[in-house]
Amino acid sequence: MADTIVLKAEVRKDAGTKFAKALRKNGKLPAVVYGHKKDSVALAFDARQFVTTLHHGHRLLNVQMDKGTETMLVKAVQYDHLGKDIIHADLVRVDLTERVKVTVPIELRGTSAGSHEGGIIDEHLASLEIECAVASIPEFIEISIKEVNVGDSLHARDIELPAEVKLITNPDALMLTCHLVAAAKSTEELEEDMPTAPEVITERADDEESEEKKQE
Repeated sequence: MADTIVLKAEVRKDAGTKFAKALRKNGKLPAVVYGHKKDSVALAFDARQFVTTLHHGHRLLNVQMDKGTETMLVKAVQYDHLGKDIIHADLVRVDLTERVKVTVPIELRGTSAGSHEGGIIDEHLASLEIECAVASIPEFIEISIKEVNVGDSLHARDIELPAEVKLITNPDALMLTCHLVAAAKSTEELEEDMPTAPEVITERADDEESEEKKQE
């Protein structure tokens, strides 16, 4: 069940890169909200409060503004060029009774059976796209890997989802694999694997050809 957190936001009239930079410099996070056949509105949140809310897994917000409170879902966030700090957020207006498509992170639980045989887990997808009721958005999708052996793989279709949650990600998408770590080869083995260089036939020197003609 998704918890609804209350956050305050300012409605901003100015837009553009220059104003966004000024907001971030003052500890604000520029954002925009759209949906429900209403005009999109530019907002500004307290950056630290917004980021802390996301880090605690909350995506469903009751946003307090001058003209009232609206329920919003954090749809996407944009990071800086280093991938470290959030610099912008997209939100969408929602009703607690409607169904939405969201991307939810995956968390692996347990130790794989294959690890006892020297295997390692390679995770190919870190999240799943699902459809569910707004009020039932899971914080994450838990995947148990205890029964995964060397040579096994899991696809999106193999993941057990909570009740009334529909998978949107391609069912054939590869989620994870378990394989042995390839042993490092010695210098001698690497040399044995190298192809033998072909014999190079060079032209004879001119003085050798002259000597042969004299002998003839």
